[in-house]
Amino acid sequence: MKKILLSAMIMTAMAAGAATVDVDRIDPPNWYTGLNDPSLQLMIYGKGIKGAEVTTNYPGVSIDSVVNVESANYLLVYLNVKDAQPGAMTLNFSHNGKRKAVKYELKARSMSGEQHQGFTAADVLYMLMPDRFADGNPRNDQLAGMQPYTCNRNEPSLRHGGDLKGIEQHLDYFDQLGVTALWFTPVLENNSPDENGTFSTYHGYATTDYYKVDPRFGTNDEYKQLVAQAHQHGLKVVMDMIFNHCGLYHPWLKDLPSKDWLNWPAGYQKYMQTSYKLTPVMDPYASQVDKKETLEGWFVPTMPDLNQNNPHVMTYLIQNSVWWIETVGIDGIRMDTYPYAYKQPMARWMKRLNDEYPNFNVVGETWVTEPAYTAAWQKDSPLSNDNSYLPTVMDFSFYEKLDSAKNEETDGWWKGYNRIYNSFVYDYLYKDPSHVMAFIENHDTDRFLADGKDVNALKQALALLLTVKRIPQLYYGTEVLMNGTKQVTDGNVRKDFMGGFPGDKRNCFTREGRTAQENDMFDWLSAVLHWRQHNDVIAKGTMTQFCPYGGVYVVARRYQGKKVMTVLNGTSKAATLSVNRYAEVIEGATTARDVPTGKIVDLTRDYNLAPREALILEF
Repeated sequence: MKKILLSAMIMTAMAAGAATVDVDRIDPPNWYTGLNDPSLQLMIYGKGIKGAEVTTNYPGVSIDSVVNVESANYLLVYLNVKDAQPGAMTLNFSHNGKRKAVKYELKARSMSGEQHQGFTAADVLYMLMPDRFADGNPRNDQLAGMQPYTCNRNEPSLRHGGDLKGIEQHLDYFDQLGVTALWFTPVLENNSPDENGTFSTYHGYATTDYYKVDPRFGTNDEYKQLVAQAHQHGLKVVMDMIFNHCGLYHPWLKDLPSKDWLNWPAGYQKYMQTSYKLTPVMDPYASQVDKKETLEGWFVPTMPDLNQNNPHVMTYLIQNSVWWIETVGIDGIRMDTYPYAYKQPMARWMKRLNDEYPNFNVVGETWVTEPAYTAAWQKDSPLSNDNSYLPTVMDFSFYEKLDSAKNEETDGWWKGYNRIYNSFVYDYLYKDPSHVMAFIENHDTDRFLADGKDVNALKQALALLLTVKRIPQLYYGTEVLMNGTKQVTDGNVRKDFMGGFPGDKRNCFTREGRTAQENDMFDWLSAVLHWRQHNDVIAKGTMTQFCPYGGVYVVARRYQGKKVMTVLNGTSKAATLSVNRYAEVIEGATTARDVPTGKIVDLTRDYNLAPREALILEF
């Protein structure tokens, strides 16, 4: 009997000794040595992990603090890795007699922070939606283990199957076109179920894992490979991020680390809708309720609003962006819904990136159409008491004014291209106009062509976009006359690129697959884009604009004796370019070459412009 009892006691002791602390996941999954900021926050996920003690004997690493949040299933460990060398660090967890040793890798950086070169005014960004561009791997279209969803190209708001492999397979196409940077809408996991069988998060703006590419797009390694391949083609890659909100099916929503991890406005049981009005954030007379609705309201019910004022949340997000820069080698970030997040924590993020990567670039979506509002968000702006440290902002004024001008006759006062002229007038508000991103359309707007095919209007818009003092952004498919409006659904401005998917009747990636009109547009734009590459007149030159005169709008760029003059007939009738009026730019030049056509224009006499004609004159 004593032997049996003793054996039982030994077995019980062995079982207790075998029990381990539950560590299911650590974010970030690894880290890098040699960063300017030596601090590292580790978010430990594990059942009952709260209260655990954490130690490490890794040389050059010290534990600054261990933070127990409200949930029992998270632990935040703050380390200092200033003097650490690359290698596998052991983290020792002990809790209630249980222990566990976990290996955590510290990696060497592939380059210094200064070597990361962001996009500039010398670049042209090509924005695309991975789900709608090309399906390079049909096997990942319908995957088991995800929340219920359907891949159905007949439904404009369901997933269509485009992926990273599809983009990689068409890198030559971007070379042919002449763009220099690619901006993908978010590629991170969006593991949310379809709604009512007709809506999904194919767009990528409801993140459910900040450290994982959505498996329907590919893997983290495939993303890294795509970026490397793009670099070999001379293409930069811009990553779309969202710090304002996450997806409703993020694991945090099942078990919030703390009540203040999200914004839960007082007086609301569960949910408050944002007003979508961004003006209260800058309005000196704004009411508190208006500010609250903008900053704390949820974008939609399926996108919970993150509380950036919680320092642990913001540190998590800051580190996430650093991790993707170091791990994948992205060349820039586009931050979604920028003013919806709290300004000071976001400024903390931007300052960290600016300090770490002084030549990197970030553009924030600042959707207000008044230049004064947009300019106030730019880094070092004298218009704001709080420095945002955000290098680049988006020019929604240019977009809005052009959207109206394209349907109007340019008169002697306010209509047509007078709207554009009057928008550029306010460039004195910007700290740096060359760090403003301009566009004529994107995934959230109607296509420039709407439901038509007005090629002349499109060429005018693109001629202007690609020659003014801005960072230009194109939207996929414009070069082959893709059109559509949001009147019925956003999906109609996010159609599949023809030829990117199995079974497509036409392939617009090839000359043979395009119509004559599509090839004309592609060739015209490609000529301008290739000319624009390494062109210091456009990237660095001064800008002069002339008041529209006789329906004609002229913008000139000058640099080290070289000149470019963009001429737009903003009317549906013939017009005259009166060369004497532009003598201060022409300065005695006798001829100029029209960039997209190669046509030689005589500058010694007035030039007769066809209705809606566009010229890009180089001399």
